Amino acid sequence: MIHAFELLDQGEENYPDVIAIFGGDTALRSWVLKRMTSCGDLMQVSGDVAQWSDLKDELSTASLFDFGEGKKTIVIRDADPFLSGHRSEVEDYVAEPRSASRLILEFESLASNTRLYRSINSHHLLVSCHGAVDKKRGVTNAMRQKFICGYLANRHHVKVTKGAADALVELLGEELGMLDSEIAKLALYRDPGDKLDESLVREVVTGWQGKTVWEINEAIASGDASEALRQLDKLMSGGQPPIALLPQIAWSLRRLGMATALFLHWERMGRNFRLEDALGNAGFRNHEIQRAKAQLKGIGRERAKHFLGWLLDADLRLKGTHSKAGADRFLLENLVVRLCKSET
Repeated sequence: MIHAFELLDQGEENYPDVIAIFGGDTALRSWVLKRMTSCGDLMQVSGDVAQWSDLKDELSTASLFDFGEGKKTIVIRDADPFLSGHRSEVEDYVAEPRSASRLILEFESLASNTRLYRSINSHHLLVSCHGAVDKKRGVTNAMRQKFICGYLANRHHVKVTKGAADALVELLGEELGMLDSEIAKLALYRDPGDKLDESLVREVVTGWQGKTVWEINEAIASGDASEALRQLDKLMSGGQPPIALLPQIAWSLRRLGMATALFLHWERMGRNFRLEDALGNAGFRNHEIQRAKAQLKGIGRERAKHFLGWLLDADLRLKGTHSKAGADRFLLENLVVRLCKSET
């Protein structure tokens, strides 16, 4: 198995006759597909309507237009429902694929304990397209940062500093398609080949949106649920999806929660400490500490000690049970009210 970050960083190469592309980041999947289908004849079908009987002859037939530029490639987009209806046929084909064509299966998810996963991983090619940092999936912050500074920056003929890459994720979340679109906008502020730095990102991207997120966090810190919900509504009415807003809102609050957890741990251990030390260890810079200290005192330990658990729970639900439109907004609004309440 190879991650999309690594594959897209490589040059063009000869790919095997069966490839499975899977993962929740649709932009990553589309970039991988574009790389793999740039040469030769191409046929694409949708997994919710495709039938195996229609595809098996195509897979056995070489392209009539192959003049040495690559074999015919058949792509099954959104292959999850297709696999549900034709699992045995797909598994049999993967065990003995035809050499006339190349089959690419695009999944949103593919369980690692299935026969198909193991077979493709052993004899063909699996490409993981998860963009969010996740140790279990082998995605680190350093990997993603390198990808943003390399592949995404090159797409728009600019240079992106590490600080700028981190700021983009902080402000916009982990969806790579959104980060790519923002780099395209930022590239308009620079000549080709020039550098996008953190100051430009924060100046341009933040704008009214960043000001509103700041106001939400200030309202949460002061326990003003009404104001926090009013500012949240402005962002969502302006087109910002909850999945992108949660990381922005959580960025500062998570650090406050980490500082509180450190503070309480040191207190139990009987250690001598200052609140400033806990804030510094939680990631606040020197010029941010006094403001963060005032926020924590306003929040109080009884509320702040639950921040990490509440934010993690919301993140998991937003990517799972509450991922659909409507449910995601309900979840985010409830989280904001919960964060504002003084009682637990």
